Amino acid sequence: MKNLKSMLKSKKPLVIPGVYDALSAKIAQKVGFNAIFQTGYGTSATLFGMPDYGFIGASETVDNARRFCRAVQVPVIVDSDTGYGNALSVWKLVKELESAGASGIFLEDQRWPKRCGHMQGKEVVSQEEYTEKLSASIDARENKDFIIVARIDARATKGLDEAIERGKQNKKTGADAIFVEAPKSIDGMKQIGKEINAPLVANMIEGGATPLSSAKSLNKMGFNIVLYPLSVLYANTFATINILTELKKSGNTLKYKQKVVNFDQFNDLVELTKFRKMEKKYKKSKK
Repeated sequence: MKNLKSMLKSKKPLVIPGVYDALSAKIAQKVGFNAIFQTGYGTSATLFGMPDYGFIGASETVDNARRFCRAVQVPVIVDSDTGYGNALSVWKLVKELESAGASGIFLEDQRWPKRCGHMQGKEVVSQEEYTEKLSASIDARENKDFIIVARIDARATKGLDEAIERGKQNKKTGADAIFVEAPKSIDGMKQIGKEINAPLVANMIEGGATPLSSAKSLNKMGFNIVLYPLSVLYANTFATINILTELKKSGNTLKYKQKVVNFDQFNDLVELTKFRKMEKKYKKSKK
Protein backbone atom coordinates (compact mmCIF):
# COMPACT_ATOMS: atom_id res chain seq x y z
CA MET A 1 0.00 0.00 0.00
CA LYS A 2 1.36 3.40 -0.98
CA ASN A 3 1.61 6.05 1.70
CA LEU A 4 0.03 9.47 1.34
CA LYS A 5 3.29 11.33 0.86
CA SER A 6 4.16 9.24 -2.16
CA MET A 7 0.63 9.77 -3.52
CA LEU A 8 1.09 13.54 -3.28
CA LYS A 9 4.08 13.29 -5.62
CA SER A 10 2.01 11.68 -8.36
CA LYS A 11 1.20 13.68 -11.47
CA LYS A 12 -2.39 12.48 -11.21
CA PRO A 13 -4.78 14.13 -8.71
CA LEU A 14 -5.64 12.14 -5.60
CA VAL A 15 -9.44 12.13 -5.35
CA ILE A 16 -10.55 11.45 -1.77
CA PRO A 17 -14.14 10.93 -0.58
CA GLY A 18 -15.29 12.01 2.84
CA VAL A 19 -16.88 9.30 4.97
CA TYR A 20 -18.37 9.39 8.45
CA ASP A 21 -18.50 5.84 9.81
CA ALA A 22 -16.80 2.46 9.44
CA LEU A 23 -19.37 1.21 6.93
CA SER A 24 -19.02 4.15 4.53
CA ALA A 25 -15.24 3.79 4.91
CA LYS A 26 -15.44 0.13 3.85
CA ILE A 27 -17.59 1.03 0.86
CA ALA A 28 -15.10 3.68 -0.28
CA GLN A 29 -12.28 1.15 -0.04
CA LYS A 30 -14.28 -1.53 -1.84
CA VAL A 31 -15.02 0.68 -4.86
CA GLY A 32 -11.32 1.45 -5.19
CA PHE A 33 -10.39 4.74 -3.52
CA ASN A 34 -6.76 4.88 -2.39
CA ALA A 35 -7.42 7.08 0.65
CA ILE A 36 -10.39 8.34 2.63
CA PHE A 37 -11.20 11.41 4.70
CA GLN A 38 -12.94 11.35 8.07
CA THR A 39 -15.24 14.36 7.92
CA GLY A 40 -15.93 16.35 11.06
CA TYR A 41 -19.12 17.69 9.49
CA GLY A 42 -20.35 14.14 8.96
CA THR A 43 -19.18 13.03 12.40
CA SER A 44 -21.18 15.78 14.10
CA ALA A 45 -24.23 15.09 11.95
CA THR A 46 -24.27 11.32 12.38
CA LEU A 47 -23.21 11.07 16.04
CA PHE A 48 -25.35 13.91 17.36
CA GLY A 49 -27.69 15.00 14.57
CA MET A 50 -26.10 18.44 14.92
CA PRO A 51 -24.33 20.83 12.51
CA ASP A 52 -20.59 21.29 12.11
CA TYR A 53 -20.62 24.09 14.66
CA GLY A 54 -18.05 23.14 17.28
CA PHE A 55 -20.03 20.36 18.96
CA ILE A 56 -17.56 17.49 18.56
CA GLY A 57 -14.30 17.26 20.46
CA ALA A 58 -11.10 15.26 20.57
CA SER A 59 -12.70 12.16 22.08
CA GLU A 60 -15.32 11.80 19.33
CA THR A 61 -12.72 12.46 16.64
CA VAL A 62 -10.24 9.89 17.96
CA ASP A 63 -12.91 7.25 18.68
CA ASN A 64 -14.29 7.56 15.16
CA ALA A 65 -10.80 7.41 13.65
CA ARG A 66 -10.06 4.23 15.56
CA ARG A 67 -13.17 2.58 14.12
CA PHE A 68 -12.26 3.69 10.60
CA CYS A 69 -8.70 2.44 10.83
CA ARG A 70 -9.79 -0.96 12.11
CA ALA A 71 -12.28 -1.31 9.26
CA VAL A 72 -10.06 -0.45 6.27
CA GLN A 73 -6.49 -0.82 5.02
CA VAL A 74 -6.29 2.39 2.96
CA PRO A 75 -4.88 5.58 4.54
CA VAL A 76 -7.32 7.59 6.65
CA ILE A 77 -6.94 11.38 6.91
CA VAL A 78 -8.75 12.85 9.89
CA ASP A 79 -10.49 16.21 10.05
CA SER A 80 -9.06 17.48 13.35
CA ASP A 81 -10.81 20.86 13.33
CA THR A 82 -8.70 23.35 15.32
CA GLY A 83 -7.03 20.68 17.45
CA TYR A 84 -9.48 21.30 20.33
CA GLY A 85 -7.30 23.58 22.41
CA ASN A 86 -3.79 25.00 22.38
CA ALA A 87 -0.53 23.69 20.94
CA LEU A 88 -0.25 21.04 23.67
CA SER A 89 -3.77 19.82 22.89
CA VAL A 90 -2.76 19.45 19.24
CA TRP A 91 0.40 17.56 20.24
CA LYS A 92 -1.67 15.10 22.29
CA LEU A 93 -4.28 14.73 19.53
CA VAL A 94 -1.70 13.83 16.91
CA LYS A 95 -0.19 11.22 19.24
CA GLU A 96 -3.62 9.66 19.79
CA LEU A 97 -4.60 9.69 16.12
CA GLU A 98 -1.30 8.19 15.02
CA SER A 99 -1.72 5.49 17.66
CA ALA A 100 -5.24 4.83 16.35
CA GLY A 101 -3.80 4.18 12.89
CA ALA A 102 -4.55 7.45 11.11
CA SER A 103 -2.28 8.51 8.25
CA GLY A 104 -2.75 12.26 8.48
CA ILE A 105 -4.77 15.23 9.71
CA PHE A 106 -6.31 18.47 8.54
CA LEU A 107 -5.63 21.24 11.07
CA GLU A 108 -7.41 24.57 10.64
CA ASP A 109 -6.79 28.14 11.79
CA GLN A 110 -10.31 28.95 12.95
CA ARG A 111 -11.11 30.33 16.39
CA TRP A 112 -13.07 27.92 18.59
CA PRO A 113 -15.94 27.15 18.47
CA LYS A 114 -15.33 26.48 14.80
CA ARG A 115 -17.89 25.93 12.08
CA CYS A 116 -18.01 24.40 8.63
CA GLY A 117 -15.71 26.34 6.34
CA HIS A 118 -18.55 27.14 3.94
CA MET A 119 -20.76 28.68 6.66
CA GLN A 120 -20.98 32.35 7.60
CA GLY A 121 -19.50 33.89 10.74
CA LYS A 122 -16.07 32.25 10.86
CA GLU A 123 -13.23 33.81 12.83
CA VAL A 124 -9.55 32.88 12.62
CA VAL A 125 -6.71 32.99 15.13
CA SER A 126 -3.52 34.92 14.50
CA GLN A 127 -0.90 33.35 12.27
CA GLU A 128 1.43 33.24 15.31
CA GLU A 129 -1.05 31.14 17.29
CA TYR A 130 -1.66 28.82 14.38
CA THR A 131 2.07 28.38 13.79
CA GLU A 132 2.40 27.17 17.39
CA LYS A 133 -0.26 24.51 16.78
CA LEU A 134 1.16 23.48 13.42
CA SER A 135 4.66 23.19 14.89
CA ALA A 136 3.29 21.04 17.74
CA SER A 137 1.59 18.70 15.28
CA ILE A 138 4.82 18.31 13.32
CA ASP A 139 6.82 17.60 16.47
CA ALA A 140 4.25 15.09 17.74
CA ARG A 141 4.22 12.72 14.78
CA GLU A 142 6.53 9.75 14.92
CA ASN A 143 5.87 8.31 11.46
CA LYS A 144 7.49 10.42 8.75
CA ASP A 145 4.72 9.33 6.35
CA PHE A 146 1.98 10.85 8.54
CA ILE A 147 0.87 13.97 6.66
CA ILE A 148 -0.24 17.29 8.12
CA VAL A 149 -2.49 19.48 5.99
CA ALA A 150 -2.65 23.14 7.01
CA ARG A 151 -6.18 24.39 6.43
CA ILE A 152 -6.61 28.14 6.11
CA ASP A 153 -10.03 29.73 6.71
CA ALA A 154 -8.77 33.31 6.45
CA ARG A 155 -10.14 33.88 2.94
CA ALA A 156 -13.59 34.65 4.33
CA THR A 157 -12.38 37.00 7.06
CA LYS A 158 -9.19 38.59 5.75
CA GLY A 159 -9.31 38.07 2.00
CA LEU A 160 -7.67 35.73 -0.47
CA ASP A 161 -4.27 37.46 -0.48
CA GLU A 162 -3.95 37.06 3.29
CA ALA A 163 -5.02 33.41 3.05
CA ILE A 164 -2.36 32.78 0.42
CA GLU A 165 0.30 34.43 2.58
CA ARG A 166 -0.72 32.20 5.46
CA GLY A 167 -0.44 29.22 3.16
CA LYS A 168 3.10 30.16 2.22
CA GLN A 169 4.05 30.58 5.88
CA ASN A 170 2.51 27.24 6.81
CA LYS A 171 4.53 25.54 4.10
CA LYS A 172 7.71 27.11 5.53
CA THR A 173 6.73 25.86 8.99
CA GLY A 174 6.58 22.33 7.63
CA ALA A 175 3.03 21.49 6.52
CA ASP A 176 2.93 18.70 3.94
CA ALA A 177 0.01 20.22 2.04
CA ILE A 178 -1.91 23.49 2.03
CA PHE A 179 -5.67 23.87 1.98
CA VAL A 180 -7.13 27.34 1.42
CA GLU A 181 -10.79 26.82 2.31
CA ALA A 182 -13.76 28.15 0.34
CA PRO A 183 -12.35 30.25 -2.53
CA LYS A 184 -15.39 31.66 -4.31
CA SER A 185 -14.26 31.63 -7.94
CA ILE A 186 -12.20 29.73 -10.49
CA ASP A 187 -9.92 32.77 -10.77
CA GLY A 188 -9.32 32.58 -7.03
CA MET A 189 -8.44 28.91 -7.26
CA LYS A 190 -6.05 29.61 -10.12
CA GLN A 191 -4.39 32.28 -8.01
CA ILE A 192 -3.92 29.82 -5.16
CA GLY A 193 -2.41 27.27 -7.53
CA LYS A 194 -0.08 29.83 -9.04
CA GLU A 195 1.18 31.48 -5.86
CA ILE A 196 1.58 28.64 -3.37
CA ASN A 197 4.37 26.23 -4.23
CA ALA A 198 3.18 23.19 -2.30
CA PRO A 199 0.81 20.23 -2.61
CA LEU A 200 -2.65 21.80 -2.57
CA VAL A 201 -6.14 20.68 -1.56
CA ALA A 202 -9.33 21.58 -3.43
CA ASN A 203 -12.56 21.11 -1.45
CA MET A 204 -15.62 20.26 -3.53
CA ILE A 205 -18.91 20.59 -1.63
CA GLU A 206 -22.22 20.27 -3.44
CA GLY A 207 -23.96 23.60 -2.90
CA GLY A 208 -20.90 25.09 -1.17
CA ALA A 209 -19.04 28.35 -1.75
CA THR A 210 -16.48 26.97 -4.23
CA PRO A 211 -17.45 26.19 -7.84
CA LEU A 212 -17.42 22.46 -8.59
CA SER A 213 -14.74 21.45 -11.10
CA SER A 214 -13.43 18.16 -12.42
CA ALA A 215 -10.36 16.58 -10.88
CA LYS A 216 -8.54 16.99 -14.18
CA SER A 217 -9.29 20.73 -14.33
CA LEU A 218 -8.29 21.23 -10.69
CA ASN A 219 -5.05 19.36 -11.24
CA LYS A 220 -4.21 21.69 -14.11
CA MET A 221 -4.72 24.61 -11.72
CA GLY A 222 -2.17 23.09 -9.36
CA PHE A 223 -4.26 21.03 -6.92
CA ASN A 224 -2.95 17.62 -5.90
CA ILE A 225 -5.78 16.48 -3.60
CA VAL A 226 -9.40 16.79 -4.68
CA LEU A 227 -11.62 16.29 -1.66
CA TYR A 228 -15.33 15.48 -1.81
CA PRO A 229 -16.04 15.53 1.93
CA LEU A 230 -19.85 15.48 1.99
CA SER A 231 -20.98 13.66 -1.16
CA VAL A 232 -21.54 10.35 0.66
CA LEU A 233 -23.36 12.01 3.54
CA TYR A 234 -25.61 14.02 1.23
CA ALA A 235 -26.33 11.05 -1.07
CA ASN A 236 -27.19 8.76 1.84
CA THR A 237 -29.39 11.42 3.38
CA PHE A 238 -31.21 11.84 0.05
CA ALA A 239 -31.75 8.07 -0.23
CA THR A 240 -32.92 7.79 3.38
CA ILE A 241 -35.45 10.61 3.00
CA ASN A 242 -36.84 9.05 -0.18
CA ILE A 243 -37.23 5.49 1.07
CA LEU A 244 -38.69 6.51 4.42
CA THR A 245 -41.11 8.89 2.71
CA GLU A 246 -42.23 6.03 0.48
CA LEU A 247 -42.58 3.68 3.47
CA LYS A 248 -44.66 6.24 5.34
CA LYS A 249 -46.80 6.94 2.27
CA SER A 250 -47.45 3.42 0.96
CA GLY A 251 -46.55 1.11 3.81
CA ASN A 252 -43.85 -0.69 1.82
CA THR A 253 -40.58 -0.09 -0.06
CA LEU A 254 -41.29 -2.03 -3.26
CA LYS A 255 -40.82 1.11 -5.35
CA TYR A 256 -37.12 1.13 -4.38
CA LYS A 257 -36.47 -2.60 -4.63
CA GLN A 258 -33.96 -2.11 -7.47
CA LYS A 259 -32.27 0.86 -5.77
CA VAL A 260 -31.08 -0.83 -2.60
CA VAL A 261 -28.51 -3.53 -1.97
CA ASN A 262 -30.01 -6.85 -0.96
CA PHE A 263 -29.39 -8.97 2.12
CA ASP A 264 -26.58 -11.04 0.60
CA GLN A 265 -24.85 -8.05 -0.98
CA PHE A 266 -24.77 -6.22 2.31
CA ASN A 267 -23.46 -9.25 4.19
CA ASP A 268 -20.70 -9.55 1.61
CA LEU A 269 -19.73 -5.93 2.22
CA VAL A 270 -19.36 -6.45 5.97
CA GLU A 271 -17.44 -9.72 5.34
CA LEU A 272 -19.89 -12.15 6.95
CA THR A 273 -18.22 -15.14 5.22
CA LYS A 274 -14.88 -14.25 6.80
CA PHE A 275 -16.35 -14.31 10.29
CA ARG A 276 -18.30 -17.52 9.67
CA LYS A 277 -15.01 -19.20 8.74
CA MET A 278 -13.41 -17.84 11.90
CA GLU A 279 -16.32 -19.11 13.96
CA LYS A 280 -15.94 -22.63 12.51
CA LYS A 281 -12.19 -22.55 13.09
CA TYR A 282 -12.53 -21.76 16.78
CA LYS A 283 -15.31 -24.28 17.29
CA LYS A 284 -13.00 -26.99 15.91
CA SER A 285 -10.21 -25.91 18.23
CA LYS A 286 -12.44 -26.54 21.25
CA LYS A 287 -12.83 -30.25 20.41
